[in-house]
This record gives sequence, C-alpha cells and structure tokens, in this order.
Amino acid sequence: MTRTRRPSPQTLAVLTAMAADPTAWRHGYELGQEVGLKTGSLYPILIRLSDRHLLESRWETDPPAGRPPRHEYRLTGAGLELARAAATTAPATRRAELRGAW
Repeated sequence: MTRTRRPSPQTLAVLTAMAADPTAWRHGYELGQEVGLKTGSLYPILIRLSDRHLLESRWETDPPAGRPPRHEYRLTGAGLELARAAATTAPATRRAELRGAW
C-alpha cells in the first residue's frame, strides 16, 4: 500500500517558488534565498522531489569561467500538478499566497 503524505510547508514553499515559472531551470542557492531555507533543509527536499519525478535535475550546461557547474532544477508536469493541487487544498490564509505564484 502506498502512503501519501501532505507536503511539508517547506516543500510547498519550494514547489510554489518553482511554479512561478515552471519551465525555468533554477539553482538551489537562489531557491534557498527566495524561500528562506538553508542548504541542510533545501537540498534534501530537492533530492526527494527529483527522486519522485516531481522535479527534473541536470548539471548547468554553460557555467561562467572559473566556476564549476551547478545543479539546476525545474518542475515536471507532475510537480506542477502537485503544486497546483496543494494551492487548492491549503488553508485559506496560505491559499492566496500559493495561487499568486501562477
């Protein structure tokens, strides 16, 4: 039996930020700054979402000279559906914030 859990508020914050432009590739650092999560919380969320096929991940294709490539992330169709579903089932106070992302 598969158990489905409600995404944590931190996971919802990441999904909401990514849903603002679902086709854009985003770096973990900028996401962390936007949603107010430190790397110890953010990267496990990104890895878990990627493992569940809610995010695509890849290495940056053209990093600036002198800087190593970074991982980039973007929502899959299933990830966008989850973000939208979460926006409709969130408490009313949070729902307006989540819907404002798209």
